[in-house]
Amino acid sequence: MRKNMSDNKAQRRRGRRGPIASVALILVGLVATGGAYAAFSSASANAAVDLTSPAVIEEGQKLFAANCATCHGQQAQGTENGPSLIGVGSAAVDFQVGTGRMPMQMSGPQAEQKPVQFTDEQTQALAAYVASLAPGPSIPTASQLEGGNVSNGGELFRINCAMCHNVAGAGGALTEGKYAPELTGVAAVHVYEAMLTGPQNMPVFNDLNLTPEEKKDIISYLSYIEENPSAGGIQLSNLGPVSEGLFLWIFGLGAIVALTVWITAKSN
Repeated sequence: MRKNMSDNKAQRRRGRRGPIASVALILVGLVATGGAYAAFSSASANAAVDLTSPAVIEEGQKLFAANCATCHGQQAQGTENGPSLIGVGSAAVDFQVGTGRMPMQMSGPQAEQKPVQFTDEQTQALAAYVASLAPGPSIPTASQLEGGNVSNGGELFRINCAMCHNVAGAGGALTEGKYAPELTGVAAVHVYEAMLTGPQNMPVFNDLNLTPEEKKDIISYLSYIEENPSAGGIQLSNLGPVSEGLFLWIFGLGAIVALTVWITAKSN
């Protein structure tokens, strides 16, 4: 009888999971659930929104009336506090709202980039409403953003953009408290939209100034320098060729002079 009871207890112990196995099972479950949720969320976020849909436009109109009409007018016609948005297109709205520059917190030399206040779907609904008012530049597609020529993009960037944004895209100061923002970490779609719409103090680079292929090349160049921030060695804060040349002139030539003096002193 005792033997049978001992055998039953041993079997129960063998059938029972250990604490480590239970923890491992829970972790596996959490990872699987999290992965599935992330995949679903990514798929939902990447789902294209039909900007011509009446339902989307209506939702955008409601959001506009509640958040934008105070400055831009109920019909987006503009007021003394904000410009007209008729004809700016969906690209301008997607850039300004998608980077957090709009709505503005306060007036100033230019709109500051800040945390985004709307979801992607709300941003696209606002863009759809403004685009429905009059023709204007559209949000670029994925095919317009990928596969550019890095070498050509670098040349185009140095000719058209580096005087304000720095050769490494580090940004720079302009006049009257304005500035050209840093381009590191900026989404490709927003770079394209900025070239297309000319926000703040930036000129418009329409398709006659820079073709769609050239815009794509510039985006590829910016992606390359972001992934390879210092291909040539020490960054020196990306201050540019003049300051880097001055650094070499002072320290490199100084080291050569010091070595020459030391050798001369030793020989005497």
